[in-house]
Amino acid sequence: MKFDNNLENFDALGEDHIGTSSDTPMRHDAFKLSNDEKIDIIKDDVRHIMETLGLDLNDDSLSGTPNRVAKMFVKEIFGGLDPKKKPKASTFDNKYKYGEMLVEKNITVYSTCEHHLLPIVGRAHVAYISNGTVVGLSKMNRIVDYFSKRPQVQERLTIQIVKELQDVLNTKDVACVIDAKHLCVNSRGIRDIESSTVTSEFGGKFKEESTRREFLDYIKLDTTF
Repeated sequence: MKFDNNLENFDALGEDHIGTSSDTPMRHDAFKLSNDEKIDIIKDDVRHIMETLGLDLNDDSLSGTPNRVAKMFVKEIFGGLDPKKKPKASTFDNKYKYGEMLVEKNITVYSTCEHHLLPIVGRAHVAYISNGTVVGLSKMNRIVDYFSKRPQVQERLTIQIVKELQDVLNTKDVACVIDAKHLCVNSRGIRDIESSTVTSEFGGKFKEESTRREFLDYIKLDTTF
């Protein structure tokens, strides 16, 4: 009975979309195994799940699924767990002396909900005000992609993007808004296919109402996509 209660508590945490830290929870030995070793282990685990569900893995369509899923987990959708894949965001002097807000909007977000391992799909809008340095535009997209490629909650993802750009640009004046659909809401549970989740993180000057309003006016958030 105690075990059942614990399961109910775990389910409630997931449904309430609770995150525990702005850092992705990682074990100290997370990189003890090579990617190939991780793939071999995950492949066996996926095979066990499929067989437990009653699927016949001798079928031509299913026989390669455990290996495909394992490779996808390690090398693709959870590739952002690997610090070696973190994008190198070189900065440059702001020789244009551009002192206004720079906004990169409609950056595609493909992530995975850490509570049910179902997709999160949406758009990120990122902005910063230079204090003397700038970063290549594509690097902003790559930073969003890197932190998206891990089990996530949207709140944490939003914070991580802002914190990374603040470190790269050496300024607090960074903001991010994410508007995304969660398939754990859209395809299971309540099955509300119309709803989306909006999160924001504002640093430095973006905490001021006028600067924040300017940013939101630029992105003119449309939650239908």
